[in-house]
Amino acid sequence: MNAKEFTDRYLVSRTETNSLKWDALDVRFGNPDLTAMWVADMEFKTPEAVVEAMTKRVEHGVYGYSIIPESYFEALNSWHERRHGSEVKKEWVRFAPGVVNAIYWLINAFTEVNDAVLIVTPVYYPFHNAVKDTHRNLIRSELIVEDGKYRIDFEDFENKIKENDVKMFIQCSPHNPAGRVWTEEELEKILEICEKYHVLVITDEIHQDIIIGDKKFIPASIIAGGKYKENMITLSSASKTFNLACLLNSHIIIYNELLRKRYDGFAKVTNQSEVNIMGMVATEAAYTHGDEWLEGLLDVIRSNYQYMRSELEKYAPKIAVADLEGTYLTWLDMREYIKPEDIKDFIQTKCNLAIDFGEWFSDQCRGFIRLNLATDPENVKKSVEAIINQLNLEGKNEYAEKL
Repeated sequence: MNAKEFTDRYLVSRTETNSLKWDALDVRFGNPDLTAMWVADMEFKTPEAVVEAMTKRVEHGVYGYSIIPESYFEALNSWHERRHGSEVKKEWVRFAPGVVNAIYWLINAFTEVNDAVLIVTPVYYPFHNAVKDTHRNLIRSELIVEDGKYRIDFEDFENKIKENDVKMFIQCSPHNPAGRVWTEEELEKILEICEKYHVLVITDEIHQDIIIGDKKFIPASIIAGGKYKENMITLSSASKTFNLACLLNSHIIIYNELLRKRYDGFAKVTNQSEVNIMGMVATEAAYTHGDEWLEGLLDVIRSNYQYMRSELEKYAPKIAVADLEGTYLTWLDMREYIKPEDIKDFIQTKCNLAIDFGEWFSDQCRGFIRLNLATDPENVKKSVEAIINQLNLEGKNEYAEKL
């Protein structure tokens, strides 16, 4: 399924559906008429098989306490095996309403107040919040950027661990917002350092299926033949891949038996809950029947990125567009054209766009913006044209020709 076939079949308006992305623009940004290019969900219906499975369950009419069938774990493992070459055993899996909830739980389960927790920035802002909200010591190691490609500063990464006695590292793989799919060598170096200093790795792999470049996503659990998995916990969900976020179903995958026992002891007194039956039904259906749908989605994201990048290179070449290897979130450095202190006025007031601002991801990234490409190509076109035309109107872009 190509991009046009996919959009013709699955594109839908989300206004007046209580959508956070579209119907909360007035509350979040002070203007209900912005084009919503923020928050990581989509304007695409989930696969038909998911709707059919949920409809069948709804029509039964009873939503009482439920068990998780063996078929669920078979679908979960099969998806990870055929898409990523990794194994997910039933006994390793615990459940959470979402990956962000899981991060909060794991910080509380495996660290103490004032312990140091490391993140690599710029990174998804709930990582920052989870550490600060739980009264841990937030340690940041900033990524290095060269020619639009981000890489880890391994020397700084290791020094931050040593100097601050870091207890936990929260990894984003693929990386949001830098768009990196980490290589096997990069992942092994990270895991080697963390093992050396007894740092527990929490690896958020929620974007694992959204790979639009040539690099293959490699789960951290299979690096060096699984050598490091006893020192890590993987977080995953079908929610980003299949647009299921509010069905509240994510996985905490704990490979080490002692870590599982410790987590279970924590959960017993803090977050006992049943699984979300609709999230469970949707996830099983998506992992069983969602391959073709996903290929169509990836073609849309790839097409949107290629259009955006080519237009900006042509008409606003000083905007630094990060290479997008994974995720559907593109990261733009606007500072050659717009002063950091003026970026909100330029993007929101003049371009009429709702986006995620760079300083949400790192205090060193004011003047950057993150745009969501898992949307109608017309929204991408409107956004790109607004940025180029506004730069031209303000006389800030000697290369631009008014579109």
